Amino acid sequence: MKKLLLITLLLSGCSSSNDAIKALKANGFTDIQTHGHAFFNCSKDDTFATKFTAKNKDGQKISGAVCSGWLKGSTIRFD
Repeated sequence: MKKLLLITLLLSGCSSSNDAIKALKANGFTDIQTHGHAFFNCSKDDTFATKFTAKNKDGQKISGAVCSGWLKGSTIRFD
């Protein structure tokens, strides 16, 4: 039981919704919703990986992941 709790805490710490929202807003996206950790969307060098859906400046709904790490910026990757 303790191992399961530890794994859950570690995985939940690998998503940064605030940083993802900040990066998406800075790039002109609206109606942003984050959906937790993006398991296979980012590099092994990225500390944080957050799934999202949003609308671009043309109003089209898009989805993807925001990847980031300690001492580096955020990268937006689209599905």
